[in-house]
Amino acid sequence: MSTKEQNQGLFSDLNLYIIFGVTLTSVMGVSSIAPAFPTIARSLDVTSAEIGLLITFFTLPGILFTPIFGILADRYNRKVILIPSLFLFGIAGTACAFATSFDQLLLFRAFQGVGSAALGVLNLTLIGDLYSGNRRASVMGYNGSVLSIGTAMYPAIGGALAILGWNYPFFLTLLAIPVGLFALFFLNQESEKNGLGINLYLKEVKTALMSKMVLGLFIGMFLTFIILYGGYITFFTILLDEKFEKSSLAIGIILSGSSLVTAITSAQLGKLTKRFSEKNLISAAAILYTVIFLMIPMVDNIWYFILPISLFGVAQGMNIPSILNLLTGYAPKEFRAAFLIRQLDGDACRTGVRSLRSGIGLPSY
Repeated sequence: MSTKEQNQGLFSDLNLYIIFGVTLTSVMGVSSIAPAFPTIARSLDVTSAEIGLLITFFTLPGILFTPIFGILADRYNRKVILIPSLFLFGIAGTACAFATSFDQLLLFRAFQGVGSAALGVLNLTLIGDLYSGNRRASVMGYNGSVLSIGTAMYPAIGGALAILGWNYPFFLTLLAIPVGLFALFFLNQESEKNGLGINLYLKEVKTALMSKMVLGLFIGMFLTFIILYGGYITFFTILLDEKFEKSSLAIGIILSGSSLVTAITSAQLGKLTKRFSEKNLISAAAILYTVIFLMIPMVDNIWYFILPISLFGVAQGMNIPSILNLLTGYAPKEFRAAFLIRQLDGDACRTGVRSLRSGIGLPSY
């Protein structure tokens, strides 16, 4: 089957669009409302320091509920957790728009955080459940592309809605409800129950997590986020501010350009994995990271940043989906959700912090 025929088969699959919907919902909770934070602070008479509690109350429930939801999704069924999570996310998020006090808003945000807790991992779990081989690599790449587009677009959409009022960005979360309805009626997910005893289940998860391959991938993901948040986001934004005196808007546009390149590259993962292994793609990304950070300090013209920004987008588009594809494929179905949660449960907090800072005009470090 040609790549074109394979893609046509994928794009006629409703499961794919449900997964995309879950992915877009999972990154909506912070990035879409961050531009409204200054307006919220003024409207509800809270300080800039207190407004950060909107992030805290949203992310903290995940620490408690994400592992629980992962175990339940493995023990029973993905839909048992996914669909109520989407409905709770949408209902609680919309309720935020009608809050009459900051305390009430924080309460609704906490409920929304419970709904969000498992979404960022269940989408990857579903990819592993429903697809295999090169088709899984293709879907993982397309999903990474959708994720990059969402994280790049939500701040702009939220900022535009915030012009109408502080509460309008919260109405975006209503989109989670039709996603939940589509998942309820059209998601092709088997309703089999994991028959492993809880002690054996936890033992199997621990054994899988401690394998050399998984530890290597975990280290790779950890280093990737150090490069992204510690090196690229921090160093690059400070350089643009201090050396080139660029505004927060200009910096945001430049970083969005990198996200666009990441989205384009991620969408090609299926084609790339037909020619190169995921390990080779990860190694190539590591080389590109090195070249980029050697190149950036020598740039003395803002237009010359096009090259390192583009290369960084390419590296991210090859690296992260490749790591996630290997992790997803490695985990047996009977404990895939818990396995991925253990690997990825810190990403949402990091993304939330970055979105908050970029959304209110602060350096994203």
